[in-house]
Amino acid sequence: MALAKAKEIVASNPVVVFSKSYCPFCVQIKKLFADLSVSVKAIELDTESDGSEIQAALAQWTGQRTVPNVFIGGNHIGGCDTTTNLHSQGKLVPLLTSAGALSGSTS
Repeated sequence: MALAKAKEIVASNPVVVFSKSYCPFCVQIKKLFADLSVSVKAIELDTESDGSEIQAALAQWTGQRTVPNVFIGGNHIGGCDTTTNLHSQGKLVPLLTSAGALSGSTS
């Protein structure tokens, strides 16, 4: 059930961050997306009633148990380091644009 819920959330939103409200790496990623004016569906696993089940399902699905767990355009991106590295390499904005999360403007 948790895996189906996670997949539905990912399929229904251009950018999804599975997060924990107290995690500094999650805060960093959400701030990065906010700075880029990206609307993010953030699922705070520590406040969701089935958060631990969703986290276990994400680990089964993606091989990543840690948060943040980032998806763009339905594709698993990874965590904080992967996402920030994509941005520093100039690859994040094109991903966001192709997912419809940004207008056609470049950074």
